[in-house]
Amino acid sequence: MSLNTSASSFISKIEVFRVPPRWLFVRIETADGFVGWGESTLEGHTEAIEGAFADLAQRFLGWDADGIEDIWQTAYRARFYRGGPVLMSALSGLDIALWDIKGKKLGVPVWQLLGGKVRDRVRVYGWIGGDHPSAVREAARERKEQGFTAVKMNATEALAWLDSPELLKGTVERVREVRALGMDVGVDFHGRVHKGMARQLAKLLEGEGVLFIEEPLLPTQPSEFADLGRLVSTPIAAGERLYSRHEFRPYFEGHALDVAQPDVRTHLLAELQSPLLCLVFAYLLMFQPTDKTDKVSHCGGISELARIASMAETYDVALAPHCPLGPIALAACIAVGVSKLNYFIQEMSWQMHYNSDDADLFTYLADPSVFAVKDGYVSTPSGPGLGIVINEELVRTRAKEHSRAGVEAWRNPIWRGEDGSIREW
Repeated sequence: MSLNTSASSFISKIEVFRVPPRWLFVRIETADGFVGWGESTLEGHTEAIEGAFADLAQRFLGWDADGIEDIWQTAYRARFYRGGPVLMSALSGLDIALWDIKGKKLGVPVWQLLGGKVRDRVRVYGWIGGDHPSAVREAARERKEQGFTAVKMNATEALAWLDSPELLKGTVERVREVRALGMDVGVDFHGRVHKGMARQLAKLLEGEGVLFIEEPLLPTQPSEFADLGRLVSTPIAAGERLYSRHEFRPYFEGHALDVAQPDVRTHLLAELQSPLLCLVFAYLLMFQPTDKTDKVSHCGGISELARIASMAETYDVALAPHCPLGPIALAACIAVGVSKLNYFIQEMSWQMHYNSDDADLFTYLADPSVFAVKDGYVSTPSGPGLGIVINEELVRTRAKEHSRAGVEAWRNPIWRGEDGSIREW
């Protein structure tokens, strides 16, 4: 059991909601009436997160919600096997919701609990171009009209392990189109460009004024990241597929990164209020059919994101949290960004290519103006907790509709080359 105090707020209910477009929201309620929201979206692995929450609920119902660090360490260490995208994404949602509760209980924003703010607003960027980058000039112009001063786009479509250099020229042309509008641009290699091609593309982009290149290689290659960093002067960013400070460590010690990008993150609605229901829920998940259709909340939540940010500062590495996700994950990222000096920009999923008109960044917010973009920035949220109000009725309605319609969880596409071999998405 938890370490209690005379003012403990005991966890009485843990719920998870699978909602469109591809998000998993977490709601935690305490016996004395406080409610916190978290997000555990792990794109393409939704059912695995729901199963992990069956275990987390069984373990932490009745615990003191004020004991954020005790719960985090127990969730991380007490099951022997630890880390990885599934467990850390589930822990992220739990942790974010607990910070939200603590802020609301004390009547202060989460960033106050992290030491107070070091800035009044945070710079943000939007996405353009989609999975198959095209029409970037028009999209960048629209983002500029929306108030952004920076955007991000994918570098290429699918590439072979080694492919024709001709396929890289379009990336340079698209960057020039965006830069001609006076906008900064980050270029996401998305781990789909292997080492031989990545070196060529990074060199081609070096003189184009790119804000950063993201995941130029797969996250399993920290030494090769460092090699690339010695080859080009463009800032190198990565981190969405690194799930704790321990996984960032070789990158920092190897001087492989300039920008750390940790990701702070139903047709099934699970209301997990007893150990028996938790076990039933986990059993049912084991026998769900696999989805056939076609990504924050992955690094362990606010607690671990703040630790990674401080660790990054030690190595003179900037912080740019990765967040192509929902509003709760964004609010959590901003709370940390407001309080960390090495933060420099924040990703927003507003009108991203994975979203839809009826399921976008602002859909589940009671007051979308909290994320209003002006002159490239979003103002520091001032409300208690995460500083956002979730439209709970809509979340419950959409989750139930998702369930009744039998909507399958989101899956990323599978890409194959002309020879039939699998390619990185």
